[in-house]
Amino acid sequence: MTVSLRPATARDMMAVGALHQRSRIAAYSAFLPAEALADPTPEAMGRYWAERWQWERDNHRMTVAERGGALVGFSYLGPDDEDDPATGLLNAIHLDPAEQGRGTGRMLMVDTLEAMRARGWRRAVLWVLRENAHARAFYERGGWTPTGTERDEAIGSAPTRQLRYTRPL
Repeated sequence: MTVSLRPATARDMMAVGALHQRSRIAAYSAFLPAEALADPTPEAMGRYWAERWQWERDNHRMTVAERGGALVGFSYLGPDDEDDPATGLLNAIHLDPAEQGRGTGRMLMVDTLEAMRARGWRRAVLWVLRENAHARAFYERGGWTPTGTERDEAIGSAPTRQLRYTRPL
């Protein structure tokens, strides 16, 4: 079965939330404590995405990846979080853990970069957890480089360090 990409709809948000939570646990459990990843629940994550989508869908874009009718990944992009009008922010690429290594993440990244170019942005940025070596290697293979900017944010009760990456479009 091949993967197909399509624009997300409001009906997808609960499935997106459940997939996001599975992806977080698989990606972050090697360096974050289980209690930090236990919350939010998949249902709460779905409600989070439904609320966020309601308010951001006019200037953000979510794409879902499906294989055999099942949601296996998504990407989310929007304007730069530092208000640079020439820059787009890749907010997220998340995959179902079983989908890793099958080319779906790369397909979502290529689609996202094309969408950013179509919006007229000349540069893309993203934030990635410093400890997430797998994601950092994925982005670096895709032409992203660290900017040297870092920030601290909590995941659950666990503080995390995030690195900002960039690439030209």
